[in-house]
Amino acid sequence: QLQLVESGGGLVPPGGSLRLSCAASGRAFSAYAMGWFRQAPGEEREFVSAITWSRASTNYADAVKGRFTISRDIAKNTVYLQMNGLKPEDTAVYFCAAGSLLTRSQKGYNYWGQGTQVTVSS
Repeated sequence: QLQLVESGGGLVPPGGSLRLSCAASGRAFSAYAMGWFRQAPGEEREFVSAITWSRASTNYADAVKGRFTISRDIAKNTVYLQMNGLKPEDTAVYFCAAGSLLTRSQKGYNYWGQGTQVTVSS
């Protein structure tokens, strides 16, 4: 079993920055891709970004491209999402996920964290 724990959420004003972390533990996960998804109130969960663990290949949703950066620290078993230029529409619960492919589909991810709240408001 693979456990994922997100942290780093909070309340920031528009234009602010946050860095989310996703710490992984449990079974070996070096073959997995790691993804970030978000879900706003009353909305469906949507893809944000993903990264392959081995080569650090990345993928971004158009809505966050140029503002968010995904990265991973192999030594710390942690994936990060640096979020700059935050907008009110970025407000959501952000979830970390682990899967076997670099994909935008939720179906490609087998393990999920509990989520961390990000609120962008003045």
